[in-house]
Amino acid sequence: MARLPTVTDVGRVAGVSRQTVSNVLNSPTIVKSETREKVQAAIAQLGYRPDASARRLRTRKSSTLGIRLDPMTNGISGSVHDRFLHALTEQADERGLRIMLFTATDPNDEIRQFSRMRDGADVDAFVLTSTFYDDPRTEWLIANDVPFVTFGRPWGIDDMNDPLHLWVDVDGWSGVREATAHLLAEGATRVAFLGWPSHSGTGDDRRRGWRDAMTAGTSLTPAQLDELEMATEDGVSQGRDAIRSLAPGSFDAVVCVSDSLALGAILAAGADIPVIGYDNTPVANAIGLSSVEQPLAEVAAGALELLMGPRGAEILDRTTTPDEPKHRLVKPHLVVRTRQLS
Repeated sequence: MARLPTVTDVGRVAGVSRQTVSNVLNSPTIVKSETREKVQAAIAQLGYRPDASARRLRTRKSSTLGIRLDPMTNGISGSVHDRFLHALTEQADERGLRIMLFTATDPNDEIRQFSRMRDGADVDAFVLTSTFYDDPRTEWLIANDVPFVTFGRPWGIDDMNDPLHLWVDVDGWSGVREATAHLLAEGATRVAFLGWPSHSGTGDDRRRGWRDAMTAGTSLTPAQLDELEMATEDGVSQGRDAIRSLAPGSFDAVVCVSDSLALGAILAAGADIPVIGYDNTPVANAIGLSSVEQPLAEVAAGALELLMGPRGAEILDRTTTPDEPKHRLVKPHLVVRTRQLS
């Protein structure tokens, strides 16, 4: 059985002392960036994995990140959270970190869970999903000096670079704009948009992408665009009913804010109307639905890097690392398919 690399081996390859390697692993901010990069390169070259149990005993850190497990739903788009969680867990393990899952009935209950886990020193930081306007969760975490990163922007907050609110998000504006532009390039002239009710930060962002593409690519007036815009709760039946409310012949393609709504749009619009969804769920792949893909592995990597740097396993002290990035906006891409369901 091959011998596992040690801290001493890492120091030998990097040309530094064993203590310097230890500092990079446990207190990276006190090590010069050039030296830190040498050690991190040696760690990657050797495939060194720190002894997580020993580190927890030594530093009294849990080496654990907490994240809420979303409630079970019957919706198609629920797989997005599952895929993100899988990517986050896999990449955290590569850093010697664990993921603690917990449930909560609503944001206030989630805050109570934050308080309980903070008091018990169960986690070092939290990863939040599904951010929204006036989110009380982030306000509580900031007020109580608890490190966190969100998958989703701080909607409604002017300062998008707050060092206490780290965030990574997918550029929904870009994704839906690309989808709409694709339909226009394929010959559509009246692309309808099927979105969520207002005051959804994510939904509003995606809607703007559609509207900007339609404004740039057609001669339709704002009033005419309003007639092509619909909003409904997420779900297949809701999408079907929304499309049926449009006058026949008033649209020749549909862009949707989710794959669930897109499937409903297909059922209502028929085979002759192109439909593009969002999230690129397994259902989209199964039925040949074109959809916007969220690169969730990249989102997970971004969340961990914002919290701990490129390879570290310790939460960065933002008061001593002012130049570290505060957010990351990941660009999605359109997956075009030939539809099999009509």
